[in-house]
Amino acid sequence: MTLKVIGTGFGRTGTDSMREALTMLGFGPCHHMFEVIAHDEQKARWRALLGGEAPVWGDLFEGYAACVDWPSAAYWRELIEAYPEAKAILTWRTPESWWNSFSTTILPRVLPEGEGPTVGRMVVMKVFDGRPDDRDHAIATYRAHVEAVLTEVPPARLLVHRLGDGWGPLCAHLGVPVPDAPYPRSNSKEAFQARFAQT
Repeated sequence: MTLKVIGTGFGRTGTDSMREALTMLGFGPCHHMFEVIAHDEQKARWRALLGGEAPVWGDLFEGYAACVDWPSAAYWRELIEAYPEAKAILTWRTPESWWNSFSTTILPRVLPEGEGPTVGRMVVMKVFDGRPDDRDHAIATYRAHVEAVLTEVPPARLLVHRLGDGWGPLCAHLGVPVPDAPYPRSNSKEAFQARFAQT
């Protein structure tokens, strides 16, 4: 199995809903941060990469047809190059809306960095240069990321999927019919907080 879809959007831009949507459209399983959290083998492989091992994308995404969210979104340039036939999707919401969601969900989870190479530490250091809790810096990082994706990914490969866009643009981009089911809406702020309150 090879990656057919590469999500380039930051966490909290509708990535879990996109994960469900891609799976429903036949592009699953779809890799997401939740896969790393749920599977020890995934944790070990990503920790090895973050600890300095050379990336072997085929191993990191073994068994997956698509990827969204972190950690993969932090390596979007490498993945776009490694999988030239894959379609790219930038999940997007306004920068202020993204910060309001990120700061009350992911941020409290990644700030206690702990020791050793972890995906949380990668988000803190690689994505936000050690300052994920600096609102202005985080929003500027988000804006710069969006601009880089829009500039560097060929337009024919890229879909910008905004919250609320639903099936139409996504199915057209992937060349598949629109399913007879509502577009998924999952992992709200409340659902995220409830999930991690139990861990």
